[in-house]
Amino acid sequence: MTTRPGIGELGRDTASGRIGVVMGEIGGRVQIRPMRGGIEWDAMPDKVVPLSAREELSARLAVKNNNSRVGL
Repeated sequence: MTTRPGIGELGRDTASGRIGVVMGEIGGRVQIRPMRGGIEWDAMPDKVVPLSAREELSARLAVKNNNSRVGL
């Protein structure tokens, strides 16, 4: 059994394929915010899984690369 990522950790919503930061849980749904910021989306708890080390590194690198392209 895979454990769900905790608050502040990266997770994947397997229903949508999106990756983001777990912000909390309200009304039986997990709130996830995109890594680059923005509006949170709701995901069903059983559809939120932690990233592998490789997936997390890739996701964080993509954000860094984007930030360097736009001068942040």
